Amino acid sequence: MSTRFCRTCIAATLLLTASPLLAAEHPSRTECIAPAKPGGGFDLTCKLIQVSLQETHVIEKPMRVTYMPGGVGAVAYNAIVAQRPAEPGTVVAFSGGSLLNLSQGKFGRYDVNDVRWLASVGTDYGMIAVRADSPWKNLKDLMGALEKNPESVVFGAGASIGSQDWMKTALLAKQANVDPRKMRYVAFEGGGEPVTALMGNHVQAVSGDMSEMVPYLKGDKLRVLAVFSAERLPGALADVPTAKEQGYDLVWPIIRGFFVGPKVSDAEYQWWVDTFQKLQQTEVFKQQRDLRGLFEFNKNGKELDAYVKQQVEAYHKQAQAFGLAN
Repeated sequence: MSTRFCRTCIAATLLLTASPLLAAEHPSRTECIAPAKPGGGFDLTCKLIQVSLQETHVIEKPMRVTYMPGGVGAVAYNAIVAQRPAEPGTVVAFSGGSLLNLSQGKFGRYDVNDVRWLASVGTDYGMIAVRADSPWKNLKDLMGALEKNPESVVFGAGASIGSQDWMKTALLAKQANVDPRKMRYVAFEGGGEPVTALMGNHVQAVSGDMSEMVPYLKGDKLRVLAVFSAERLPGALADVPTAKEQGYDLVWPIIRGFFVGPKVSDAEYQWWVDTFQKLQQTEVFKQQRDLRGLFEFNKNGKELDAYVKQQVEAYHKQAQAFGLAN
């Protein structure tokens, strides 16, 4: 048998045994829904994939980014399940906060099983920040002021009571011997608005995600008092101390990623899974991830689905401890 014939046989065999899931072509129109107003973590998640897809020439036309604020993700979740369940080109950004809300039943009649969990693009970490001219130079200063007078500190965050931003401040408050119910907490829609409120001195501290603070760090307008990671983060964030090294045992990672509608076909879903797996290995993607202050966390398809459902269960137990879930 000739070498040429063998190669032909191998090629034919590969074609015959190839999974039909790989047959789907790229969507003719792509859209990323950020479930909040521009400027927050959902926005940066969409922009990350928008730029990466365009610069690697995976799709022919630029991905559209649209904003669907409301209920900290609930409006977008309900829309994609009930009204747009079968759009192959539409991905929706989610974060750990989305999973926390799902664990508390905040997305209405839909739960974690009602969408197709697609891919993660990185992990972020919680943080607490104040204005650069704040009298509080470190986390102990802030917690000391809170313990002395809970009324003296107004926390701003991009989510409501029971959200991950509230949970982070509540866990800190407990460690400062303060009843979380006595905290002054103002909820905004999205991660950009609390920073604006902080700059206007309408709140005294912001509880949010580290990646949301990256654009502000070079302007000398904000001081991040602590990041909620197990160890200091690398690169430009190396000077930001952890809560743990300041005596507060709080680690809060925040996954960021995407899901698609429940009626997206297996072939269309698999196209996205394969695309993300390849994209995550490119230098373009890694650079875009680093620019947004995210750290490597690559899970796709079934692996992500299992992780998400495990996290929702863990968050549910945590919410129950605060009396926020049945």
